[in-house]
Amino acid sequence: MHSAIYKICPESLWRQAESVGTFAGAPVDLADGFIHFSTVEQVRETAAKHFAGHDDLLLIAIDPDKLGPSLRYEPSRGGALFPHLYGPLDLNAVSWVRPLPLGPDGTHDFPDLTA
Repeated sequence: MHSAIYKICPESLWRQAESVGTFAGAPVDLADGFIHFSTVEQVRETAAKHFAGHDDLLLIAIDPDKLGPSLRYEPSRGGALFPHLYGPLDLNAVSWVRPLPLGPDGTHDFPDLTA
């Protein structure tokens, strides 16, 4: 079993995905041709770099073992391997969805990711 991977997503976009049962990706994912995910070690930096100051976000935990060969770990920022999904995300692979609010200091207030 691999550790969960994470997607940060605007709540309105995620609720649309829930209504249809699949997530095709955010605009950046559609433009790049794959869905961007982060590992537990990467997700806080992803939030700070790409979602600074944004509220109304959700943090989605995904079981990578349920994604099959469409999931690839590819180099990005400084050579770090990031999980990319080439195809839509089947919501059956989602372990949980939690709010990702901004804390009083303006950074995102993450839930416990060690569980």
